[in-house]
Amino acid sequence: MALATASGSAYSAPKTVLVLGDSLSAEYGLARGTGWVALADEKLRSQKIEATIVNASVSGETTSGGRSRLPALLEKYKPALVVIELGANDGLRGLPVAAAEANLLAMSSAARKADARVLLIGMRMPPNYGRDYAERFYAMYGTLAKQIQAPLVPFMLEGVADKPELFQPDRLHPLASAHPVILANIWPTLQKSIRAK
Repeated sequence: MALATASGSAYSAPKTVLVLGDSLSAEYGLARGTGWVALADEKLRSQKIEATIVNASVSGETTSGGRSRLPALLEKYKPALVVIELGANDGLRGLPVAAAEANLLAMSSAARKADARVLLIGMRMPPNYGRDYAERFYAMYGTLAKQIQAPLVPFMLEGVADKPELFQPDRLHPLASAHPVILANIWPTLQKSIRAK
């Protein structure tokens, strides 16, 4: 997805939406243009919503990696909205929840200082990671969203995670056929966030 060149006054220029995510947003194992971010970009155009999506997602990204990359991305794209879809790789590696939360908070603060709004996308860990860890990990997103007063999509894989047939052979990454469901989970909050003044 190319960043549209703004023409005319800044007022009429399309808003830029920066998606900072991991493999779930980076189309890992999928044909280009079939992931939820590309589908969201298509939907924006079809609904004539003045916004352009920049997908800065990287497979394997952790909250620490996102935190280190975000300042340069904010400087380059000057987004109106930053969608943060990170944390799954922290959880899969069993990294401390407090560290992930601190990184997400730092990213949110950096976005705000750059005059961008924030949308958080939450994740759940599989039950085999231990109930206590899984519950603390999931609760982290809700706690942070309240703290920074940002909208939250509680679980992007709602309606997907419990259906093995919707996953690639690694059982971690959804098939292209699952991404319309993922977008359906994200779209209402994303659309409202883009339209917000």
